[in-house]
Amino acid sequence: MPTSCKAKASAVGVLGLVPLALTALAAAPASAHGSMGDPVSRVSQCYAEGPESPRSAACKAAVAAGGTQALYDWNGIRIGDAAGRHRQLIPDGKLCSAGNEEFKGLDLARADWPATRVRGGSYTFKYRVTAPHKGTFNVYLTKPGYDPARPPAWSDLDLEHPVATATDPVASGGFYTFSGTLPERSGRHLLYAVWQRSDSPEAFYSCSDVDFGGNGDTGSGSGGTGNGNGRTGSGSGRTESGNGGTTPAPAASAPSDEQIEAGAGRSTIEHHGHGDDDASTSAKPTAAPAPSTAAPANRPKAAGASADLAETGASTGTSYLAIGGAAALALGSAALFLSVRRRAAGGTHRR
Repeated sequence: MPTSCKAKASAVGVLGLVPLALTALAAAPASAHGSMGDPVSRVSQCYAEGPESPRSAACKAAVAAGGTQALYDWNGIRIGDAAGRHRQLIPDGKLCSAGNEEFKGLDLARADWPATRVRGGSYTFKYRVTAPHKGTFNVYLTKPGYDPARPPAWSDLDLEHPVATATDPVASGGFYTFSGTLPERSGRHLLYAVWQRSDSPEAFYSCSDVDFGGNGDTGSGSGGTGNGNGRTGSGSGRTESGNGGTTPAPAASAPSDEQIEAGAGRSTIEHHGHGDDDASTSAKPTAAPAPSTAAPANRPKAAGASADLAETGASTGTSYLAIGGAAALALGSAALFLSVRRRAAGGTHRR
């Protein structure tokens, strides 16, 4: 083959490899985002009330402590390199913020956080997701005797018996939906959700305040007693929040699609910890994906089943090996192409 033909063939080879390298680079894991929608999380509740003028005393205090930006970033309570090390990375008293200073207002120990009324038995959890990814959800409930007026610690959670566990549920209508079982409790409690991605070390966290009623309590705003141990809680007389007020805690409510859409432009999660402009990781609700023919997506595990704190961790090695290999291949081909051209030019001059 003439030298010029060889050079052309090499050039075609290099050009053909460039798209492959770019495809591999595009396959790097994107960032997922979300928060518990039912029972609604603290941050979602406060966002639904309005970041600039929240209605409840607890959400007002959260804004006073941490500012409004935390509420606009409602779906970004995360640790990028968690890889299952939740207890190692998040200190006691900072579970609701995941140790992130931006969300410190969510860690306030108050008995007047808006709460979702629940009761023991089966429960359908709905996790609002704005960027779906594979991973495992674990939802934990506080133990009997939990005091909402104290900052929650890991020891307050019944980690041996998650009330729900689901691996790779399918997102539909902007939510991951999975089943679990709530044990019998009375008064106010806290549900702690951990979403550990399996396609990345990233994990997301949320706190949801719930009220089981009991001991005369007839629900949020009812005027009854709270957690059944002599303290007053949701809907009770005093809020025990240090403000001396007697306003009943309101019932919780999740933000609507319209509210999420309206505040998406104020969110900083695209650049706060991620540095990307990928529309698929915005604060806007995600669209339902096409049906999958893969293995069953939702495998809930009811209360009483023993499970580790995180059943999935990082598995990014394959993606990054592919990226590195593709990049190396492209660079090597480019070097070969330049070498062939130099030889061809040398041959021409010798003639």
